[in-house]
Amino acid sequence: MKIEEEINQTKPFVNPQIKAIVNLLFSGSWLSAKQARMLKPFGLSMQQYNILRILKGMHPEPATVKLLIERMIDKTSNASRLVDKLKLKGLVERKACKVDRRRVDVMITAEGIVLLERIAGLMDNDQDIINLNDEEANLLSDLLDKMRTE
Repeated sequence: MKIEEEINQTKPFVNPQIKAIVNLLFSGSWLSAKQARMLKPFGLSMQQYNILRILKGMHPEPATVKLLIERMIDKTSNASRLVDKLKLKGLVERKACKVDRRRVDVMITAEGIVLLERIAGLMDNDQDIINLNDEEANLLSDLLDKMRTE
């Protein structure tokens, strides 16, 4: 469905760039809502899922909360609070660094890895989540990268 129909826009956009911005914001919200629905049965938020994915990608190496913040998609998230919630669920562990006692290392647990594998199985089976083939998805990624270039 065209963006004009999705938002019931009756007048044309001022220019193609404004239309693209509105479409991007609307589509981002749509995608976030879709992924949030997929994660709800697992008791995870998008931000918690993002932290688990970062930690799994680094596994078996630990991460600091600072590094998690740098790598997170949503830079406004309170990573320390999110890690605490994941710890209560048994999905991550926090340990004082043996080399630097001021530093706290965060690592994904075996339970966290198993949960991510279950979620990945569902997401991998949902191939049409963005309804783009590989070439189109690569083009979209390239255009988004270009848009962020200052």
